[in-house]
Amino acid sequence: MKLELQTCLNHSRREAVARCPSCRHHFCRECITEHDDQMICSACLRKRVQATTAGRRSLDGVLRAVGFLTGMTCAWLAFYGLGRLLLSIPSNIHDGSFLGALR
Repeated sequence: MKLELQTCLNHSRREAVARCPSCRHHFCRECITEHDDQMICSACLRKRVQATTAGRRSLDGVLRAVGFLTGMTCAWLAFYGLGRLLLSIPSNIHDGSFLGALR
């Protein structure tokens, strides 16, 4: 059928201006939008966006785990370095005997 004889799937009284390449239905100007240089209906666009965000969500979990492990490693290294620094202080400073040497 020709496009000029088609009506919108959602609005039966409106003339169709385009056909969605994904679902192959005809739509009016209000029901169709341009996305990635294609005219696509809102339902198919929603499906594409959900598929894209679902892939990102699984990657987000991995990135969060890596970030958490990196943060814990940095904190451990900082505390380890602080402990080594404190251990390198001579023991006579701890008991106060260094005060006699200063006088």
